[in-house]
Amino acid sequence: MAIGSVLTALLALLDDVDRAEQHGELIGGFKAVADQLNAITARIGLEKYGTEGEAFDPQIHEALMHDMSSDVAVATASKILQPGYKYKERILRPARVSVTDPTGE
Repeated sequence: MAIGSVLTALLALLDDVDRAEQHGELIGGFKAVADQLNAITARIGLEKYGTEGEAFDPQIHEALMHDMSSDVAVATASKILQPGYKYKERILRPARVSVTDPTGE
């Protein structure tokens, strides 16, 4: 429980590192620190999850947006707005997603 609490406290920092990487701002010493942070949390057992196109599961996803389309057969996490994290089998934060439901046509 204590490790899960510490890892939960680090999620905002990991989100900031991800955003910096997406914008090409991870360079030099900051990249080295970010790499170490990711390596340490992975070694402890923190797992990042959430993939666009996977079936929506309310046990591990939090729907923030909703859409309908005839392109999907089941409710689908069509866009990952914020990745989810788990430690061992415990969800620390659900993946926050945009969900696309089938239109029923």
